[in-house]
Amino acid sequence: MKDRRPEGIEQYDQPAGGWGALKAVAVTLAHQQVVAQGTLTLLKANQPEGFDCPGCAWPDPKHTSSFEFCENGAKAITWESTAKRASPDFFANHTVSELWNWIDHKLEDVGRLTSPMRYNSATDRYEPIEWEEAFSVIAAELNKLDNPNKAEFYTSGRASNEAAFLFQLLVRAYGTNNFPDCSNMCHEATSVGLPQSIGVGKGTVTLEDFDYADAIFSFGHNPGTNHPRMMTTLHNASRRGVPIIAFNPLKERALERFAAPQNPIEMVTLSSTPIASAYHQVRTGGDLAALKGMMKAIFERDAADIAAGGSGVLDRAFIAEHTVGFDALRADVETTSWDQIVTVSGLTKDALESAADVYINAKNVIVCYGMGITQHANGTGNVQQIANLLMLRGNLGRQGAGIAPIRGHSNVQGDRTVGITEIPNKALLDGMERAFGFRPTAEKGHNAIEAIEAIIAGESRALICLGGNLAVAMSDPEATWEGMRKLDLAVHIATKLNRSHLITAKTSIVLPCLGRTDLDTQASGPQAVTVEDSMSMVHASRGFLKPPSDALKSEPAIIAGIAKATLGDRYGIDWDGLIADYDRIRDKIEEVFPDFFEFNKRVRVRGGFRLDVPASFRRWNTKSGKANFLLAPGLDEDPLLKSPDALVLTTIRSHDQYNTTVYGLDDRYRGVFGRRDVIFINKEELARRGLKDGDLIDIRGLVGTGEGTHIVRGFTAVEYNIPNGSIAGYYPEMNAVLSLSHYDRQSGTPSYKGVPVMVSAAMG
Repeated sequence: MKDRRPEGIEQYDQPAGGWGALKAVAVTLAHQQVVAQGTLTLLKANQPEGFDCPGCAWPDPKHTSSFEFCENGAKAITWESTAKRASPDFFANHTVSELWNWIDHKLEDVGRLTSPMRYNSATDRYEPIEWEEAFSVIAAELNKLDNPNKAEFYTSGRASNEAAFLFQLLVRAYGTNNFPDCSNMCHEATSVGLPQSIGVGKGTVTLEDFDYADAIFSFGHNPGTNHPRMMTTLHNASRRGVPIIAFNPLKERALERFAAPQNPIEMVTLSSTPIASAYHQVRTGGDLAALKGMMKAIFERDAADIAAGGSGVLDRAFIAEHTVGFDALRADVETTSWDQIVTVSGLTKDALESAADVYINAKNVIVCYGMGITQHANGTGNVQQIANLLMLRGNLGRQGAGIAPIRGHSNVQGDRTVGITEIPNKALLDGMERAFGFRPTAEKGHNAIEAIEAIIAGESRALICLGGNLAVAMSDPEATWEGMRKLDLAVHIATKLNRSHLITAKTSIVLPCLGRTDLDTQASGPQAVTVEDSMSMVHASRGFLKPPSDALKSEPAIIAGIAKATLGDRYGIDWDGLIADYDRIRDKIEEVFPDFFEFNKRVRVRGGFRLDVPASFRRWNTKSGKANFLLAPGLDEDPLLKSPDALVLTTIRSHDQYNTTVYGLDDRYRGVFGRRDVIFINKEELARRGLKDGDLIDIRGLVGTGEGTHIVRGFTAVEYNIPNGSIAGYYPEMNAVLSLSHYDRQSGTPSYKGVPVMVSAAMG
């Protein structure tokens, strides 16, 4: 008789997408009480005259279909457009201490915030406050700081270009460059690594390039959950015979087989399309070794071809004309032994040679990657080795080939483009002076890790968050939350309640804002905002729903309110005029950033426009003037992993989740239902520790561990197909085992995907 699986763990054999996805959409519409309205809302998602989904940053096709949303996009949209409300009456009935004991899903599921609220420590409740009073209180707290660098200003990737630009204007006029933002925690390794390699911190491909690719490589991402609209692109590529090669520790269902909800034949016949033609389950943290293994195989194939009288398999013309550093890279790779590569990657030599052969035999190759590449202690090195791989055969700057970092939030890339950066360059400072008549400080500000360290140390006293759930998203919650409770001021601009709002400072204020789906009406009439997707396309987004409350303000209007109260008439900035008509904000963006030339004209063209990405045209804005082959010495063998009992934890999102937002407690494709307190680990690693499927275990981080810290206790071990030496658990719950000190030193990205840990039977 087969042993029973742990409670809530089942075998799920259906493909990704298909009827399961449509059923999930129907369930979420009903749960948010918006069945009729929600259906009409979804039909406007990602359409030229509609709104941009508040979920992922996958680009929209030029010719949109009758519906251009996915299951998780539908969850994001209905989560925002819900009929549920977190009104003042709700807060009157629940203390903060009580709400703290609610799970994160239940907190956000209360519904949309409807009124500005201020925390009253005497009653332990959030209580209503008028907008002008809230702005006045915030201004007083900011202006009493003796140094503007004692304030931190966080930005979530869901903010529009207009909101992000005004936010950076407010902060730079205030006098600091402290800009911790969500990109610091996801693709900062891209933003730091690619400019050094190819001169721009963005991908080089367009959506149309996928139609001309002869091979697609996918490293460290799960498109079926984190950017499901990408599955249409991969589905189409697979059906025309393009090999798709996946590298990931876990076999993700959507990269195995996918049923397109827009394909009537697959829906009616209950059939599906295989996606990955080869699936390499790289050991967690073994990506650098795998990439070097592929390059080593390519160099060996090149030498063999030349020895046989051929011309080799490298694009020598591209290397000679467009790159520097090739000889150093080749020496580094050739001196790395196959034994080391196989051990660290967890893949066989045959597997890596097979992947290299697919790469060599394809004329045009696109490499896509996600946070499974960037969120490591060597994340920047990982990104640069992907660029190296592409440069070996000239797969940059031509149709059907290039690098594709797959971003998370729908405008995380745009926020950086319009000035959300702690390291302003000369062009940004010149532009600000040109547009507003003052030159901001050039002093480097804080990124996310540095901001939290300053808050913990008591050096930063105020925090203003433009969206997001910073306290929960950051690593090491024990230290992070303790530090945030010592702040003098915490302000959260948000659509819904989350746990960060419950970590109260001396003064805590929550300001409710409009969402993407809401109609934004200002003095000149209804407004549109703009966003930039993963492929540098900028397009308009227009909400149309009646806002949940007449008291709501837009993010730009809230920022302007704080700015007027805090700065007064400093620098003569016409905050009211900018808010009255967002075209004026876009005019200022264009003045600061010339790449946005004719911004208002071009964004009104159906589908928007693409920003200039020089590397897409083989223009290399690097110090050398060429693309640089860069080294990542060694294979990132962490000394802490020398212990035979050590494992590497990767944090993952469930299928009912987007970043820290948990829509529900199911992870359908992995067979987890109604729970999140699980750790995925293979049978051999369980047996090695005297454990079995369903046992309760403790997980202890090995970096910066003090007595009683960085431990998660009493989670359930779930036997799963994952490589030896690797385990996986859900984010953000597993942030507790990650020390603030464990991050990529080049980019500051926390190592969420590569945490050395020990696992043992649960105590007590």
